Amino acid sequence: MAFQDFDQISERRKAERARKMRKRIIIAVVVVVLLILIAVGAYLLLNKLNSKKGNAKQDKTANSKPAPAKAQPKNDQAKKKVPAKGEKIMKQMCGATDYKDKCESIIGKAKDASKPKEFIKTAISVASDEARIAYSKSSELTFNSPEEKGAFEDCKVLFEDAMDELGDAISQIGNTTASGKIRTGLLNTWLSAVISYQQTCVDGFPDGKLKSDLEKMLQASKEFTSNSLAMLSLLSQFQLPVTAAVSGAKRRLLAQNKDRFPTWMSHEERRVLKKNDEKPTPNVTVAKDGSGNFKTISEALAAMPAKYEGRYIIYVKGGVYDETVIVTKKMPNVTIYGDGSQKSIITGNKNFADGVRTFQTASFAALGEGFMAKSMGFRNTAGPEKHQAVAARVQADRAIFLNCRFEGYQDTLYAQTHRQFYKSCVISGTVDFIFGDAAAIFQNCLIYVRKPMENQQNIVTAQGRTDKQETTGIVLQNCKIMPDKDLEPVKSQFKTYLGRPWKEFSRTIVMDSTIEDLIHPDGWTPWQGDFALKTLYYAEYNNKGPGAKTDNRVKWSGYKVIDKQEAMKYTVGPFLKGNAWLRVKGVPVRFGLSEN
Repeated sequence: MAFQDFDQISERRKAERARKMRKRIIIAVVVVVLLILIAVGAYLLLNKLNSKKGNAKQDKTANSKPAPAKAQPKNDQAKKKVPAKGEKIMKQMCGATDYKDKCESIIGKAKDASKPKEFIKTAISVASDEARIAYSKSSELTFNSPEEKGAFEDCKVLFEDAMDELGDAISQIGNTTASGKIRTGLLNTWLSAVISYQQTCVDGFPDGKLKSDLEKMLQASKEFTSNSLAMLSLLSQFQLPVTAAVSGAKRRLLAQNKDRFPTWMSHEERRVLKKNDEKPTPNVTVAKDGSGNFKTISEALAAMPAKYEGRYIIYVKGGVYDETVIVTKKMPNVTIYGDGSQKSIITGNKNFADGVRTFQTASFAALGEGFMAKSMGFRNTAGPEKHQAVAARVQADRAIFLNCRFEGYQDTLYAQTHRQFYKSCVISGTVDFIFGDAAAIFQNCLIYVRKPMENQQNIVTAQGRTDKQETTGIVLQNCKIMPDKDLEPVKSQFKTYLGRPWKEFSRTIVMDSTIEDLIHPDGWTPWQGDFALKTLYYAEYNNKGPGAKTDNRVKWSGYKVIDKQEAMKYTVGPFLKGNAWLRVKGVPVRFGLSEN
């Protein structure tokens, strides 16, 4: 029994030792786990404290060190990149614009904030982007009627023209003169034309929701383009003294002898200018009888070399050419001259009443820059009952017409866009027969008012400036406004006016001209209600004749009788920047006002 008891005691002791050992192991494990947890907690706490210190330091240096790019919204990041001085310059430029919110929205996008021209370039680029977006959206619209479909076809052409000239403007703004000045005249011409193209697109549609929707789509592009024009105007004030730009008093180009030619011209040069009817050597001759190179003018134009250097001259022998003639944009520096404005005639009879859009009714269209016509006639024979029927549509920049004749009734001459000069021409018509949104000067022209339909009144001009920043307008200088032989005996039965506002900022100036007694004492007439009467600019200066009395003219705030200094702004030099492109042999230009 004794050994048995000992064995039992030993077993109990072994079991007790085992329990103690397990307890020690458990305690050791728990302690180790706790130590690990304490270490991890201390590590996390230390990191958190360091993070707070780092954030506090970043907050203290926020004014001197920009936040990481990924933490900034795109627009805020762009603005913070603009130096304070550059942003101040840009805001000053935006102050000159009509759409300041649009202007300020692009601050920060210019590559060099210290250069105003870079900011203008940015504005033009955004205008181009907005135009492209608008056109893309417009192509998704549904056009149900033939009129709508046709109008959109015109819009496609006009859109291409707008995009071309916006692109030209973006490229040109980087090119400066030898003195570092921007060629603002050329840029103003292009950008004004872009606004006109967009409005012409809208005008082609019938009134309604579709037309309104399209106008809204184009609004942003128009506003950015307008802002660009405003900034260019501000910039030009610093580039050219106002007195030099307006009066031109120190420029020898204004000095004229008794024959109204510049005094510094040689005797031979004056002889050439006097002999306006001299015919240059042509590249090709057009003759209906087959005695020339071609029988039609269109064939002669089609045969013009694609990249002809210099001026391409087409001589048109006497005859009536019943064809639609288009000098395309790919045909620059074309001259077409004939045997006389009543001998070499381009004619047609397309008209609005027969379903042709006004934009497409022209018998002749000049689109290629540097176009010149001499001793040519342009007719539309549709008659007054057919309403809009254009004889000639002129879109070409630096277009010149000498001793030409434009015959029609309503909408005879569509001076559509860009800079145009007419000398010693005859223009006849009834309603709005000189219209458009070009910067056009008519010197020494005979303006014949024809007999309209019984329920019509006569209006000489209908200028289409839609934005006050556009550098466009119609100027009648040293012209004569009179009734033609059919109207003369019945002129008292019809009211005749100098113009009416086709668009909101319509601008027309009549100066140094003779106005016969057919013009109503009011002088000007509204388009509809009080539309544009406060925003238009109609002016008269130094006119003579029984119809020139201004005592009973309209009382609109936009109508003015101006003085000589104001009138000088609308002469060839300042208004057309004509000193740069109108000093051409055989083109007799008056750069100043009448001497009397």
